[in-house]
Amino acid sequence: MTVINRPPLAEDVYAAAERRRAARALLNRPLLHGDGAAAEEFRLARRHRAELARMFADGLGYRLVVDPHAARLFKPGLGRDTSRPLEKNNGAAFTPRAYALLCLTVAALTTSRQQLLVDELVAAIRSAAAEAGLDIDLDQIGDRRALYAALTALIRYGVLRERDGDLERWTADGRTLTLLDVRRDRLSLMVSAPLASCTSPGELLETAALPSAAGGARVAIRRRLVESPVLSADELSDEYAEWWRRNRNRERDWFRDRLGLDLELRAEGAIAVDPDDELTDIDFPAGGSAKHFALLLLEALIDGVRASQAATGTWVTVPPTDVQAAAAEVFDRWSAGLKRDHRENAALVRSQALDLLERVGLAVRCADGAIRLHAAAARYAPRPMLAEPAPSGEASLFADDGSLP
Repeated sequence: MTVINRPPLAEDVYAAAERRRAARALLNRPLLHGDGAAAEEFRLARRHRAELARMFADGLGYRLVVDPHAARLFKPGLGRDTSRPLEKNNGAAFTPRAYALLCLTVAALTTSRQQLLVDELVAAIRSAAAEAGLDIDLDQIGDRRALYAALTALIRYGVLRERDGDLERWTADGRTLTLLDVRRDRLSLMVSAPLASCTSPGELLETAALPSAAGGARVAIRRRLVESPVLSADELSDEYAEWWRRNRNRERDWFRDRLGLDLELRAEGAIAVDPDDELTDIDFPAGGSAKHFALLLLEALIDGVRASQAATGTWVTVPPTDVQAAAAEVFDRWSAGLKRDHRENAALVRSQALDLLERVGLAVRCADGAIRLHAAAARYAPRPMLAEPAPSGEASLFADDGSLP
């Protein structure tokens, strides 16, 4: 008897697409739950939890925990890297005091009831601060604002919910009654490493990053491309550079199949690009006065580099006078399109634009006012020109070959 089985190809394609969607959601929001905007992605993470846990562990050295109520991806990222701070609702980076109050809040909530008033939470935080020997005064508006940043971060993660009252108003006056719901099951997933055995902040960071010890070059390079998507080949050790040279084409397939990212391989290294423009914590290019100015400034700087034929290697240094001249030219030409604060303060918009370019890894500011531009910066300022190929036979990122947007 001949039996014809149903071909598994279509099912495998759909399952792979679901895993890719869930993996992208976890990279973008490492704490998923069923009552948030990513409820469907959480459902997919639960469905494919075994395969996803294996992919993250083997591919990136990350630990994935999935329970009936939440999914948490523990990812130490690039280690002691300060380029991706936790942000407040207004986009400003957390201050050290806000980080301290976030930790104290988590500590206080571990023994709290599932529903409590902000005043009760404040009393528990004061007790935790005294036990830790920290000088915290929540009667002062500055510390209340730092606490507000911590509480709103926990609300974003789904650990807290503002049931009644006005938390922002309480921050201003310290009196408004506000009732909070606490999700203890999600709170238990916040801390990324066991705390009992750690005696210092440095030891805690090392404990959290332990999975990075496995995998060697493969894990280290993949993490670099996932967390900070510009890879410079000349910054790799000899061992890692050799691994990259032998495996980079295979890596392009891995990133596309598992995470839906495109690797652009170039003479200087690679860039991980998201075709859907969603898997990032910093949108660039994007709307906004400072971001527009950064893009225009980048174009002017790259034009100057190309005109001077100074593009050799992965990084090129633009002298301070050239940086100032390019910024002044862009401001004079385009200032009418900037928001009022920037129209009235050329130094402010220039500083914010350069901050942005540093955060996305395209530039580094030097102490003397010069700028070091990465070759990937030229991707955002394409201009047709002839260029000699690199020794590898590939075109340099400093030269536009017509394939870049």
